[in-house]
Amino acid sequence: MFAIGLLFLMPFIWMLSASLKAETNVFSYPIKWIPSDWKWDNYSRVWFGEQPFILYYWNSIKVTVLTTLLSVTVSALAAYGFSKIHFKGRNALFLIVLATFLIPAQAILVPQFMMYRVLNLFDTHLGLILLNSFSVLGTFLLRQFFSSIQDDYIDAAKMDGASHFTIFYKVVVPMMIPAISTYAILRFIWTWNDYQGPLIFLRSDHLSTIQLAIERFSTSSGELYSLIMAGSVSAILPLIIIFIIGQKYVIEGIARGGVKG
Repeated sequence: MFAIGLLFLMPFIWMLSASLKAETNVFSYPIKWIPSDWKWDNYSRVWFGEQPFILYYWNSIKVTVLTTLLSVTVSALAAYGFSKIHFKGRNALFLIVLATFLIPAQAILVPQFMMYRVLNLFDTHLGLILLNSFSVLGTFLLRQFFSSIQDDYIDAAKMDGASHFTIFYKVVVPMMIPAISTYAILRFIWTWNDYQGPLIFLRSDHLSTIQLAIERFSTSSGELYSLIMAGSVSAILPLIIIFIIGQKYVIEGIARGGVKG
């Protein structure tokens, strides 16, 4: 298992090594995994050079965190409604919602673009956040987890006079922390790596996210691969940190979903 994990980490290790080398040593053969001359100034040139990476980082953090919080909240509420609230046409409505997942995101870009222009959401972070505020896949995944909760808990809370919001907040959510955390981590990764959304719906440079910054930096830096690797490592590092912190919730969430009663 350790060997397999190391194999998957090899590209990142090479990127990290290349980002700390002089430009002439990036493609040296045989590969020197540990640089002989550490070039820490590669990161200072990336962060404090012509491209303000600090600003782009802040934009990505703001958009990603707010999108994750909103998407998790909306998807969890929708999943609770589809799994624990009985109303006429519930299953048919859920199938309609699920069917929208079959529509490619690229097929609705033009209508979304036109709608955003009319609503004055184009070229704003708010528009980018609302773009991913609802996830059909997130609703489906959380619904499957919520369905595993025995209705006895819900009925007992109703007998005590609890409303659906109280049941959701105080009964269901604490029991589903691993599932919600799993989706939150996935949503964070998807949003942080999103390139298409910012490319289409943002125009101002000061609103750009880290993914747009990497593309522009790669173009402006030409063949300075050590700087490109430094920028790429800076973009990937938050995802690795988030996964390391939340991996126990991911494993627990997958295990709980596999033993649904």
